[in-house]
Amino acid sequence: MRILLVEDELRLADSLRKVLERERFVVDHADGVEAARDASRLGSFDLVLLDRSLPDGEGLSLLPALRAGSPGVHVIVLSARNGVDDRVAGLDCGADDYLTKPFSIDEMLARIRAVRRRPVELAGATIRAGSLVFDLAHEDVEVDGARIDLPRRELRVLAALIRRRGRTVQRETLENAVFGFDDEIQSNTLDSHISRLRRRLTAAGARIEIHPIRGVGYLLREAP
Repeated sequence: MRILLVEDELRLADSLRKVLERERFVVDHADGVEAARDASRLGSFDLVLLDRSLPDGEGLSLLPALRAGSPGVHVIVLSARNGVDDRVAGLDCGADDYLTKPFSIDEMLARIRAVRRRPVELAGATIRAGSLVFDLAHEDVEVDGARIDLPRRELRVLAALIRRRGRTVQRETLENAVFGFDDEIQSNTLDSHISRLRRRLTAAGARIEIHPIRGVGYLLREAP
């Protein structure tokens, strides 16, 4: 799961990012409305953690742009504005949940798990290829009914490829799906993740192949 954290309190943002990355999420941080708009244009997100009181505007004003850039994205507001009218305004504007500051990390993680269980607004909740079934809502992978536990970046590679199975996916698209904006990416980092993913899927008997397309990217298809 890729998360956009929109929070201007840098110490809090850093703490939340570390917690979320320990939970195997890919996290990007934006410290204001315009930075979040830029992030939504550059990448696709599964969840947004959204502060309301940002230096350059009201966080709730971002909801249309966030949903346009990432259809089906879940949004949890994290705000010190804790009045009933504030919470109602957040939910009426389209947020999935509203968590008031200060909050416990355990509660935040529980709220994230809760919104992930809600139906995904995508065509088809699962994708099948070969012997593999990919659950889009929870990013769970099974081969012949047995669950495979993939490292988070290999999971993101697989998600990006299987959504576009049978089509070539450009390297830039894969890198945007797998890495945060602040991650340092070596020239062969993506290839290493794909190589390890390919070996895991072959060992599990997934009956799918991932082919490099020279100078362009990668293609996933069912094995003949």
